[in-house]
Amino acid sequence: MLTEVLTNLVIVVAILLLLSIALFVGRERLETTRTEWRARIRTSGPTILVLLVVLVFNRIMRWEQPELSLTTHMTSTIRSIEGDFVLIFQEIATPELTEYFSFIYVYGYTFLLIFPAIAYFALSDTKAFRRLMTAYALNYALGVVLYMLVIAYGPRNVFAGELATVLYDHSPEYQYVTREVNQNTNVFPSLHTSLSATVGVFAFITRSSYPKWFPVALVLSTSVIISTMYLAIHWAVDVVAGLALAAFCVYVSYQLVGRWSLSDLYDRVTGTDRR
Repeated sequence: MLTEVLTNLVIVVAILLLLSIALFVGRERLETTRTEWRARIRTSGPTILVLLVVLVFNRIMRWEQPELSLTTHMTSTIRSIEGDFVLIFQEIATPELTEYFSFIYVYGYTFLLIFPAIAYFALSDTKAFRRLMTAYALNYALGVVLYMLVIAYGPRNVFAGELATVLYDHSPEYQYVTREVNQNTNVFPSLHTSLSATVGVFAFITRSSYPKWFPVALVLSTSVIISTMYLAIHWAVDVVAGLALAAFCVYVSYQLVGRWSLSDLYDRVTGTDRR
């Protein structure tokens, strides 16, 4: 079943990527990328490497998930803070909405993370690409630390059997994918929210380069965020924390990337004067 679901995921996302590349990136940028990709890889290499290291660390720690001395069990606290807010989605639930948000949570989210990386790599100036990679790395790094510090279960576990929109009740096949990358207690903050919001903010900042992409990214990122609550995966508190995490990661990425180059940093450390 896992192979079947992954195959469907790859096919659907690949089709969405091809259509989006043709619509938003265009032939001219692709032609330029074909001749400049080596230089862009050299410039962006350290940032890509950091992201890869963080993803490996994230994968290991999510599965090991050691309880630290500061680890706190927060399910009841989160539940008491927001009350029955997530239950409002049960009042508007329809089979069509559940189908839409299930598709968005799995396929839309995957596409939303991958396409901006391709689009920004297609720009001659690699700053947007490097900032996005840095923001991704920060999201994953800080997210996994918070998952180790805050142990909490989502609404689907707390209201087990009482909700009509739980993702795994509607589409049980998706659990074969999500359980490969997640645990039931990976709730606070919502990384689906933080990463989707990160993409949305970058789409707004870079709208002069990709004006048609911005409204699409806005709809998709908003849909992903809503889907996390509609499908009873996250609490509203998790979503708010995810939005705060996204804002922090975007801000820090802009502080870290583009203010100096690696050669400048090397010169400062070694005392080299290139004048």
